[in-house]
Amino acid sequence: MISTKLTYNKKEKLKSRKLIEHLFSKGKSTSAFPLKVLYDFAEDVEVPLQAGVTASSRHFKKAVERNRVKRVIREAYRLQKVPLQQLLSGQQKTLILFFIYIGKELPDFAEVNKKMQVLLQRLSDNILKQP
Repeated sequence: MISTKLTYNKKEKLKSRKLIEHLFSKGKSTSAFPLKVLYDFAEDVEVPLQAGVTASSRHFKKAVERNRVKRVIREAYRLQKVPLQQLLSGQQKTLILFFIYIGKELPDFAEVNKKMQVLLQRLSDNILKQP
């Protein structure tokens, strides 16, 4: 059962170190500057879609700036994840995502929102191609 509310609750957050390591070693990636997403199908996840977010401490020295970047990415994801969620639940698949901010300047929400839409559309297309 998928709620149509635009939420990003605790169960939807990717926190498992094991799953994150799996993504970085065996996951596929795609990017739309300034965002990059690592993704892979997972078996042992209770919700159809789990996502994590990060920003480089090399580019953003201050935690306040890193937190702002992550907050902007999470908000863009939260607003646009529903079509991908519905596609996954229709196909009985579970997907894990990890968004990485690869830009060097503080992001503008409108830009991140547009690029998030591009990335999620690419993911949907890739899922439809999967057997």
